[in-house]
Amino acid sequence: MNSLPRSFYARPDAVAIARELLGKVLATRFDGTITSGIITETEAYLGALDRASHAYGGKVTPRNKVMYGEPGVAYVYLCYGIHHLFNIVTNEPGTAHAILVRAIHPLEGTDTMLRRRKTKLLTTDGPGTLTQALGIRTLHTGTDLMDGLITIENRNITIPGNAVITGPRIGVDYAGEDALLPYRFHFHPRILQ
Repeated sequence: MNSLPRSFYARPDAVAIARELLGKVLATRFDGTITSGIITETEAYLGALDRASHAYGGKVTPRNKVMYGEPGVAYVYLCYGIHHLFNIVTNEPGTAHAILVRAIHPLEGTDTMLRRRKTKLLTTDGPGTLTQALGIRTLHTGTDLMDGLITIENRNITIPGNAVITGPRIGVDYAGEDALLPYRFHFHPRILQ
């Protein structure tokens, strides 16, 4: 296990971190079972100044308070009362930057992922499906990614710059002009083959 150090997340540029997370491996170790996948899509959220962020305007709530804490910690929230969405806190404590992991390409534990998703066709190309496959729930919010339960690992997978697509974030139309910011990064998993 070659987990990313806290210093990787503690940097001030969440947009650059979101891009650099492509090709890293998100892994869970629950009840002795390992599941993992290569991160193929991310979105950056820039706290108080970003109208698409849960921390816009410096708002602090019981749900988002973890965003104001240590970098390299999980922020998992429930979307539409159904989907558990996995984010990573970045920057320094008090800044509330976070990165949403939107999609992964499955690696380890695919049988477990299928069972968790209750399906015969494994899909992990959305933020709700990937957390279901990896077993990540809102109860994991605040989990330190240095502790081993949930980790993001460098397995030396390189994603060519010309394979990365940059664009606006998804589902944040309410954020006005901020919805158009190029803070989403993704690549097609076929380049991994």
